[in-house]
Amino acid sequence: MVTFNDLRSFIEHLEEQGQLKRVTAQVNHDLEISAIANRVASMPAAGKRSAPAHDPHHGQYGGKALLFENVINSSFPCAINLFGSYERMLIALGVESLDVLAGRIEELLRPQIPATLLDKMRRLPDLAKLASMAPKVVKSGICQQVVIEDKPNLLDLPIIKCWPHDGENGFAGRPIDSEEATGRFITLGSMHTKHPDTGDRNMGMYRAQVLNERSTAMHWHVHHDGARYFRMYKAKGQKRMPLAIVLGGEPVLTYAASSPLPPDVSELLLAGFLQGRGIELVPCKTIPLEVPANAETVIEGWVDTERSVWEGPFGDHTGFYSLSDKYPVFEVSAITHRKDAVYPATVVGKLPQEDYYLGKATERIFLPLLKLVAPDVIDYHLPMFGAFHNFVFVKIRKEYPMQARKVMNCIWGAGQMALSKFVIVVDEHVNVHDEQDVLFHVGANVDPRRDVMFTDGPIDILDHASPYYGTGSKMGIDATRKMDGEGVVREFPDRLEMPEIVESLIERRWTEYGI
Repeated sequence: MVTFNDLRSFIEHLEEQGQLKRVTAQVNHDLEISAIANRVASMPAAGKRSAPAHDPHHGQYGGKALLFENVINSSFPCAINLFGSYERMLIALGVESLDVLAGRIEELLRPQIPATLLDKMRRLPDLAKLASMAPKVVKSGICQQVVIEDKPNLLDLPIIKCWPHDGENGFAGRPIDSEEATGRFITLGSMHTKHPDTGDRNMGMYRAQVLNERSTAMHWHVHHDGARYFRMYKAKGQKRMPLAIVLGGEPVLTYAASSPLPPDVSELLLAGFLQGRGIELVPCKTIPLEVPANAETVIEGWVDTERSVWEGPFGDHTGFYSLSDKYPVFEVSAITHRKDAVYPATVVGKLPQEDYYLGKATERIFLPLLKLVAPDVIDYHLPMFGAFHNFVFVKIRKEYPMQARKVMNCIWGAGQMALSKFVIVVDEHVNVHDEQDVLFHVGANVDPRRDVMFTDGPIDILDHASPYYGTGSKMGIDATRKMDGEGVVREFPDRLEMPEIVESLIERRWTEYGI
């Protein structure tokens, strides 16, 4: 398979593959687009690939990608649900299987130490290839075919309102500056920032609530790199921080922006790794940043480090509205775009939505990274009903007492996995992606008093059940077969298993049975 150099070629390919539907009827950015996309997300998936083995229950959903060509009060078409199925995620990443990417990352994480000069020479091509994946600054790009510095207007873009109460803010005491902006959020933009000292680039997937023609609220969680850089600028007494909202570009950029990389590991380098070449960047027109040259649209501006506004509420992937809170203001200094640009958007809401498939890609691709901090882990699964932070199912090869509890604590110390609320650990014979199989072993192997542990720590700030904002309790369930040293343990009976010789026999003779 191949990767795509821009969003336009990706859309064209999806259409050729029967994965995209053009909608010529006039539609409204206010709820109508999101309601259509929300319904399509629950329709049968387009394309030929069946659900992958690591998600046997939900891989058949996603419907088609949609391109709305006639949006009220905008000359830009709106693309949505582009990443809303397993097949489209694989197409976007240019692979036949997510496990292929996981394998490539695992190879990078296990570099062999060259023992001889000849071994060093043999490794040179690999090192050169990795260096070629770093971003490259070029003089010009299609993202700047049209440059608007005089009175740039966000409301010219078909920015959508997803849910009825989005951005109401009435109870928060702050009215929206513009009635036309009410409840509209940029939902699929990658936010580009720079470290104030090192100049390291960061790219994150955050939402931005439109306040009026020239400004948004910039929503980022406290643990995001964008928020960390913001605090650095503020601590240095700098009154504003440059930021660019990038829409479109190489499809791998959307995934890379959403990936939970460790601090100071470049998302642009990951994008280059996925693309097979370095991402080309072009200098912005009004701020000291570089952005992907092949983007559809770039919104340049400055984040005010001294001014904050009430942002939200916002219909989130938890299935509930995330409540209003104060976030910094982003002031637009320019909008650049390619001619006839397409505006990409996504609906954020109860799964399955596009972010489910982006998240499942992360689950597969980042398994080798998880194994670095928790080497006991064989595999893991983030079930849809857990909304990515509520439940983690983990499979281990158990060798000693309390090993499952060690793994739980490793999970709670691993990057964004630290936000996981329930961790369930099972033995290696359990299909960790079969939720019924996992819950069967919870029922079969767990004594609640002996096998359940509680701890406290950071919780996803979207978790409204926690008693405090961003902090709360967590539960670990050891659903493995128990052994001496794990409390009072009676003899565990053997599992029901058919002998392999019998299984092989009926496999050979199955057609004879006429069943």
